[in-house]
Amino acid sequence: MTANAVPTPDPSPNDEAPSSGVARMVRLIRESWAVVEPQAEEATRYFYSILFSISPQTREMFPINLETQRNRLLRALAHFIQMVDRPDELLPFLHQLGRDHRKFGVVTSHYEAVGTALLAAIKKYSGDAWTPQVERAWAEAYTVMASAMTEAASNDPGPAWYNGEVIDHQRLSWDIAVIRIRTEYPVPYAPGQYVSVETPQRPRLWRYLSPANAPDEDGLLEFHVRAVQGGWVSRALVHHTRPGDQWRIGAPMGRMTVDRENSPDVLMIAGGTGLAPMRAIIQDLAQYGTNPNVHLFYGGRTPEDLYDLEAMQQVMVSNPWLTVTPVVETGADTVYGAESGTLAEAVTKHGAWEDRDVLVSGSPEMIRATISRLLVAGTPLDHIRYDPFTTD
Repeated sequence: MTANAVPTPDPSPNDEAPSSGVARMVRLIRESWAVVEPQAEEATRYFYSILFSISPQTREMFPINLETQRNRLLRALAHFIQMVDRPDELLPFLHQLGRDHRKFGVVTSHYEAVGTALLAAIKKYSGDAWTPQVERAWAEAYTVMASAMTEAASNDPGPAWYNGEVIDHQRLSWDIAVIRIRTEYPVPYAPGQYVSVETPQRPRLWRYLSPANAPDEDGLLEFHVRAVQGGWVSRALVHHTRPGDQWRIGAPMGRMTVDRENSPDVLMIAGGTGLAPMRAIIQDLAQYGTNPNVHLFYGGRTPEDLYDLEAMQQVMVSNPWLTVTPVVETGADTVYGAESGTLAEAVTKHGAWEDRDVLVSGSPEMIRATISRLLVAGTPLDHIRYDPFTTD
């Protein structure tokens, strides 16, 4: 979208620098999306109706029930719009998304159809806010998005997905299960990243899960899953997964990782099964004697939500760089060392943590509330990392 332009000797007062053109594009996209967003669900339904009419073969890539897919599209769009003026963050996200989409068999013509349907949907629900300038801004932005995704997909030497078999399924409670998978080949993820999975109980309905263990040379993956109310996939995973089930696992994604040699100290904030990526990072760090200091706030509504607290405390005992603080909204007096309240309240009570990298994982509501409180407390936005795909 921008180029290294050579300055002209005598620029006209009306000439605009490349950066101002990008700023105008970002402004037009965000202003038009603000008009569409209150009607986002209707716009998404319209998008899919247009997509399937101009490219009928794409319908086979999606599950019969499109509700979850519609939500994911909205989250992806919102994430793109948030980062559209931050290319250092946006491009890695798009590259990962492009590699992940190989599992659907996506080709260049599909991106063209998606672009046509997306602009049609935004135009329809923008009303009078849609102008030739807005159309050009969205077209430019989508070209960047599609180019980054297709380039990453074509350059990835790995498989479109990894085959795995369920070797263990353990119910910890009525709504939480630990599922262990052994893959044919080790999945090359970094601790803290997430992957998409497809299960025999819900074909074509991919769900994002974070491995709860550090990479294993035997290809073992451990997932912690909570059955979300109304969640088609999560409920099937918790209640109906069986040893021997065959899973497909997509390319690793996400940026919630820790570079132990270069990272500053780390603040981890995990709600419920949002502990999984933090657990993988901590397990990986525990292999080394010297690490950045890590403070984990692990929270839930009730003590039962802290299903892996004892294991985390055991790691803390033998690793002085790790501090674990449990947080419970109700019943904190029954958990040794627990703080009472929400995670957002407990964390910000200790200050802004401005000198730390901050990793946040949990439900969308918990992530929004926590990040909002952190920003008000003075935590720099560029210190905070979270992954956009966190629900069923």
